[in-house]
Amino acid sequence: MTHHAKGTLCGAGLGFRRELLSQMQDNQMLINQHIDFFEVAPENWINSSGIVGGRFDDMLRPYTERFEFICHGLSLSIGSTKELDINHVKNIQRFMQSHGMSLFTEHLSWCSDEKGHLYDLLPIPCTSEAVMWVANRIKQVQDILGTQIGLENASYYYRSDGSEMSDAQFIKAVVEEADCLLHLDVNNIFVNSQNFGFNPHEYLRQLPLERTCYLHVAGHYVDTDGLIIDTHGESVIEQVWELLTVAYDEIYQRTGKTADKIPTCLERDFNFPDIGELIHEVKFIRELQQTHAQKSLNHKTA
Repeated sequence: MTHHAKGTLCGAGLGFRRELLSQMQDNQMLINQHIDFFEVAPENWINSSGIVGGRFDDMLRPYTERFEFICHGLSLSIGSTKELDINHVKNIQRFMQSHGMSLFTEHLSWCSDEKGHLYDLLPIPCTSEAVMWVANRIKQVQDILGTQIGLENASYYYRSDGSEMSDAQFIKAVVEEADCLLHLDVNNIFVNSQNFGFNPHEYLRQLPLERTCYLHVAGHYVDTDGLIIDTHGESVIEQVWELLTVAYDEIYQRTGKTADKIPTCLERDFNFPDIGELIHEVKFIRELQQTHAQKSLNHKTA
């Protein structure tokens, strides 16, 4: 199977990491056959001045010329009370334009304050005031980029004091008020459900899945005390694959969009295995997508 032509953002993809480049160069045929798109974090490829070009750009461009890419940010800090970093957004815009990327997503969290970056994605208090604050900041970003962006449901390890609504209600309120899209991370739902003792399927159904533009699956680490940490450093487990299938069902019921039409990315950020192992997981995403699409078609024609 050949990957989708550039200009078609769908199917199964992989996070693009510099640590994988040598393996990818040695396995071009496998990459061409099984990867539909890649995801890239702009912060890892442009410098603080926002300059696009140079050595890193030379590494990336041969792939962005052939494959569709999704731009997934790490440091926008959309929930921060610190002034929105307009220069950063404009740098992202230049980066995306330079490489022909159409979709930008970020985390619905905050990671900076007046002292600078905190290097962790922290939860936003689920209040009506925070909904309006975050939604207005999202609108600013969308105005600059000239398109809707996707906001990802984040993993968290403590609950903010003073919340007036549930996490799922907060996400729904923000994306509706901002008129943005949902970047659905299935592993984050599972991690939070295990750490805080809620039903991941019920939580999933409370989200505005009709706005889903993109999905993530990933592995995680289980600490000796049972705490699950969203590391993206292990293989995806069976319960997360199962939750992905449920997500496909729910999205289809609300939108009529089959799983193969929704880009779904395997995240792996460290502890990299052989590229063949990662491609095996990407292929499994595609198998789930194709099985779901066929099931949906059969249901329609029955």
